[in-house]
Amino acid sequence: MIKIRNVKMEDLTQLEIIENLCFSKEEAATTEAFKERIKRIPDSFFVAEMDGEIAGLVNGPVIDSVYITDNLFSMIKNNPAIGGHQSILGLAVAPQFQGHGVAAALLDHLEKEARRKKRETITLTCKQDLSAFYEKYGYRNCGVSASQHGGVSWYNMCKKMD
Repeated sequence: MIKIRNVKMEDLTQLEIIENLCFSKEEAATTEAFKERIKRIPDSFFVAEMDGEIAGLVNGPVIDSVYITDNLFSMIKNNPAIGGHQSILGLAVAPQFQGHGVAAALLDHLEKEARRKKRETITLTCKQDLSAFYEKYGYRNCGVSASQHGGVSWYNMCKKMD
C-alpha cells in the first residue's frame, strides 16, 4: 500500500538518493534546494512510502505564472493559502518502486491539494519522452519551455483545475 504524507527534514538523505537516481547531476535538486523547499513549502512537498520506505517524492512551489521559470530551482518563497499555480519542480520514484503506481499516487495527491486550495493550474516541465506519461493524467503539452535547466530541452505541461 502507498502512503502519501508531507515531507519532513529527516527525509532529506533518502530524498537526495532518489533524486540523484532519477535525474542527471545538472538536473537534480541540490541539498540546499531541498532544505529550502522542505522549510518553505512543506504544504506542497509530498513523499510516498511503501513498506515503511520512502518510494518517491513530488514537490514545487505555488507560483504567479502558468509556466515554470528557471529561478524557481534556486529561489523559493512560501506558498499562498489559496490561488496561484501549483508547480511541480520534481517528481521522482526510486527505481525499485517504479511501475507500482507511486507516481500516479503522488500526482493524484498533489492535484487533490491543488483543488482544495483553489489553484488555477498544475504546471511542470518535462523532457519530450515523458510528455505522453503526463498526458495520461490530463496534462496538456503547451509547447517548448524557455527553461534551460540542466542544459536540456523541456516542454511545458499544464493541467487546469476547473
